[in-house]
Amino acid sequence: MKKEWYKLIAPSIFAVKDAGKTLITKTQGTKIASDGLKGRVFEFSLADLNKNEALAYRKIKLCIEDVQGYNCLMNFHGMDMTRDKLCSLIRKKQSIIEGNVDCKTTDGYMIRMFCIAFTRPQDNQIKNTCYAKSAQERAIRAKMVSTMTELGTKGDLKSLVKELISAPIGDKIAREASSIFPIKDCYIRKVKVLKKPKFDVTELMEWHAADETPAGDVGTAVAPAVEEGLAGSGGRL
Repeated sequence: MKKEWYKLIAPSIFAVKDAGKTLITKTQGTKIASDGLKGRVFEFSLADLNKNEALAYRKIKLCIEDVQGYNCLMNFHGMDMTRDKLCSLIRKKQSIIEGNVDCKTTDGYMIRMFCIAFTRPQDNQIKNTCYAKSAQERAIRAKMVSTMTELGTKGDLKSLVKELISAPIGDKIAREASSIFPIKDCYIRKVKVLKKPKFDVTELMEWHAADETPAGDVGTAVAPAVEEGLAGSGGRL
């Protein structure tokens, strides 16, 4: 057999770590198998990764960053919505409002986020249609951009992905925009990773060992030592 199987390991923020397997030609001469694996992008359903069928409309892209033995360690690469979910939201007699923003996380990732929302009729409305005026659309789009910018720049990529998976950001935007025009079905439609910082193994291992106790213990042991050093130098100055 010229081929061999490698295991795909998803980051620890997802419920399922063992995400699947991938095939690669065995190492021959100067052509190393692990080099061919690095950079491969895989698309998973969030329902499979988090064992929650309600999230089946979310697609998560993960990219192989490092190969250790027969394990491929993956990192977040992007997020999308399934076509059938998107098509089910689009209807007649309402306005579509879309916004996108580029933002940089604290750990140096350049992210582009896309948001989508739809207008809805007001309570006790008799009129058949609920179209928003262009000025209202611009105001709602501004709310989308400010919320997404705040979300993207306040923390690192890991905290951003956690929020995108668990927190209903769309509901927050819908609440804020309700004073301008009532909207419904507000979602972060797509997330792209435009630029990544230089590869760092320790940073990648944080993604894969965040909920394990040894990593936590190491962190707490180091912190006091640094503080003592700072206090000492401050005293001498």
